[in-house]
Amino acid sequence: MARVTVEDCIDKVDNRFELVLLAGHRARLISQGAQITVPRDNDKNPVVALREIADETLSPDDLKEDLIHSLQKHVEVDEPEAEAPEAADQTVAAMDTEEPEENITFDRMTEEDLLAGIEGLVAPEKSDDY
Repeated sequence: MARVTVEDCIDKVDNRFELVLLAGHRARLISQGAQITVPRDNDKNPVVALREIADETLSPDDLKEDLIHSLQKHVEVDEPEAEAPEAADQTVAAMDTEEPEENITFDRMTEEDLLAGIEGLVAPEKSDDY
């Protein structure tokens, strides 16, 4: 293919903007040393990337997944929760060994008592320090 155009690639990737993103990502990968799947023919990396997409030597879906993965800052890894039952057993065992808690009571204050207490406060003396 002497010259690659968007029309050569648009049947592989429906959206032109997505095509530009994928080709740009692939061109950066080529710049970083990734193996190319078509002959270079003295073409620059973006042209080689478009030719790879047009010739279907690379899957656009794979390129899209790789692009998404490269843009993610935090990747959540699903790990099995094997430790959760053990932690629950330890919590139950700790509750069995502890002494029963005493009934905790809080002082209750009416709104009038609170206002009277606030009115009785004395403002701190002013000083030059602050």
